[in-house]
Amino acid sequence: MMESNFIDYVKLYGKSGNGGAGSVHFRREKFVPKGGPDGGDGGRGGHIILRGNKQMWTLIHLKYRKHIKADNGGNGEGGNRFGQDAEDIILEVPIGTVAKDAETGEHLLEIMEDGEEQILLPGGMGGQGNSHYKTPTNQAPRYAQPGIPGVEKWVILELKILADVGLVGFPNAGKSTLLSVVSAAKPEVADYPFTTLVPNLGVVPYREERSFVMADIPGIIEGAADGKGLGIRFLRHIERNSMLLFMIPTDAKSVREEYEILLGELQKYNPELLDKERLLAITKSDMLDEELLEEMKADIPDIPYVFISSVTNFGIQELKDKIWSMLND
Repeated sequence: MMESNFIDYVKLYGKSGNGGAGSVHFRREKFVPKGGPDGGDGGRGGHIILRGNKQMWTLIHLKYRKHIKADNGGNGEGGNRFGQDAEDIILEVPIGTVAKDAETGEHLLEIMEDGEEQILLPGGMGGQGNSHYKTPTNQAPRYAQPGIPGVEKWVILELKILADVGLVGFPNAGKSTLLSVVSAAKPEVADYPFTTLVPNLGVVPYREERSFVMADIPGIIEGAADGKGLGIRFLRHIERNSMLLFMIPTDAKSVREEYEILLGELQKYNPELLDKERLLAITKSDMLDEELLEEMKADIPDIPYVFISSVTNFGIQELKDKIWSMLND
């Protein structure tokens, strides 16, 4: 996912089609006196529908499509002829897309499966023709039902990446390096912070042709939940991960302290994130000998952990074994 192409938030104006009006019409034939009402119903207005597409990873195709309007349904006609239903507008979106009302923040729907279709804005129903209103005491009704208006509103579409494992850590903790080593993903890797500006996904091969998906989220800093750094813009992607892999380098001032800060930022954003399985990877472990690694264990919080080095592949297989075990426990 190129930085310029990865768009996970769009705001657009949508209007579904109005329903067509019912017809006021009476049957008029030479040898059929007083033929009675035969006005047909109006057609349905067009829906605006979201459809999941597993081949898509971004909302960039909707970034510049700010106004989406479906056609109105056709009006009914005499002879009990119904108006034509308008064509629906189908917007293909990545799996994990959430739709919200831009004004109220109300959750409208979310797309979780490939090919899944949900109506974002329903088209108005067509009105009934005057043939529906004929009664013994009113055999010539001169009224019909107008079509029901469509729905119009500003809508926000947000993409929350679906992945098995989400990488959580401060900038320059080695998240991108790990993803580049264990998968075919090619995130930017450099010795300065904030090299990752957008989430990156990688498929990690495992034993016996099995695999799992890992997501590299841009680095968190203290105060991220309050808007510092990249703020909470990408924290929403962690909500869809099955488990969280915390990554803290061996040259950190305190592994326990950094872990508590990261945990605190997640809790401020969404306390439910703390219910996910957690694993700690202590990175850059090739910098320490066995004696120093043993000393560091006293500073490790009470969660499963593994020492790794993405440069030398130290502990990488053990890390994948632990992840697979936790995902399938």
